[in-house]
Amino acid sequence: MEIYNFDTVILGGGPAGLSAGIYASRGAVSTAIVDINMMGGQPSNYLELENYPGFSLVGGYDLMEKFEEHADKFGVNKFPMQEIESVDLLSNPKVIKTKEAEFRAKTVILAMGAQPMKLGVPGEKEFVGRGVSYCAVCDGAFYRDKIVAVVGGGNAAVEEAMYLTKFASKVYLVHRRDELRADKIVQERAFKNDKIEFVWNSVVKEIQGDELVHTCVIENTKSGEISKLVVDGVFPYIGMTPNVEFVNGQIQQDKGGFIITDETMKTSQDGVFAIGDIRTTPLRQVITAASDGAVGAVYAVKYIEALKEVTV
Repeated sequence: MEIYNFDTVILGGGPAGLSAGIYASRGAVSTAIVDINMMGGQPSNYLELENYPGFSLVGGYDLMEKFEEHADKFGVNKFPMQEIESVDLLSNPKVIKTKEAEFRAKTVILAMGAQPMKLGVPGEKEFVGRGVSYCAVCDGAFYRDKIVAVVGGGNAAVEEAMYLTKFASKVYLVHRRDELRADKIVQERAFKNDKIEFVWNSVVKEIQGDELVHTCVIENTKSGEISKLVVDGVFPYIGMTPNVEFVNGQIQQDKGGFIITDETMKTSQDGVFAIGDIRTTPLRQVITAASDGAVGAVYAVKYIEALKEVTV
C-alpha cells in the first residue's frame, strides 16, 4: 500500500474542497484532495447556476471544471475515486486509509458535503432507479410526457420541479405546509408555471408500484385524509444529511450530525477543519462552500506554521 505524507489532506473535491486546495497550496503547504468520486462534487450535476457571482448563467459541470483547473494551476495533488476505509482524526499525524493508499497529514479539512435526506417511507428504497430519484438533472429526461411528484418546499425542491416541467407533462409539488420556504423569486416563477400543481399540507406515506412506480400515497397533515397521486416518478427534496460516516464520534456535531465549527472553520479537534455543506451553517450554496474553503485553508496553513515554530 502506498503511503503519502502531506501538510494538509482535504476530504472532498466539491467547491469547498477545491477552494481549500487552491488557498492551501498558495499558502506553500503540501496539499492533497481525496474524494470517493470524481472532482466537482454535487454542483457537477446541476444543469445551470444563476447565482454565482460573475456568471449570470453557468453550467454546474462547467463551473466546477474551472475550479479544478484553478487547483491544478497551483499543483494541488488530487486522488479521486478513493474508497475510504477509515479516518483517524485523533492521531498525530492524522491518518486516512483507503483501499488504495494511506494518507498522513498534519491537518485535515473535512469537505465531504451532504446528501439528500430520505423520506423513509415504504417503497422508497425499493424503487430507487425505477421511479424514485434524487437528481432531476440526472434523470429528468426519462420522464418525458409523464407525471411526476416532487416532495419538499425549499429552493432545491421548487427549482427541480421547474426543471422537470421541461420533460414531464405534469409535476405535483407536495409540501407539508401551506406555503413554500423557497426564495420569493423562485416561488414566483413556480406559481407562473402551468405544469406545476401544488399539493399543500401533505406528506408522502408510501410509494407504490410493480416494476416501476405508479402511485404516491399522501396524507393531509391537517385532516388526516389519505389520497393517491398517479405518478411515474417521485423526487424527494426534503433536506440534507451530512456525509460524516467516517468521522462520527471524533469531533463535536449538532443533533443533525453536522459538524460544529468556529468562524475559522476549526472543529473541536486540533488540526481538523470542516467546510461547506458538512458543517453547521445557515446557508448551503456553492458560493458559501467556496468561501468556507478559503477560510478553512488559510487557518489550516496558520496551524501548520505554528507547528513548525514549535519544532524549530
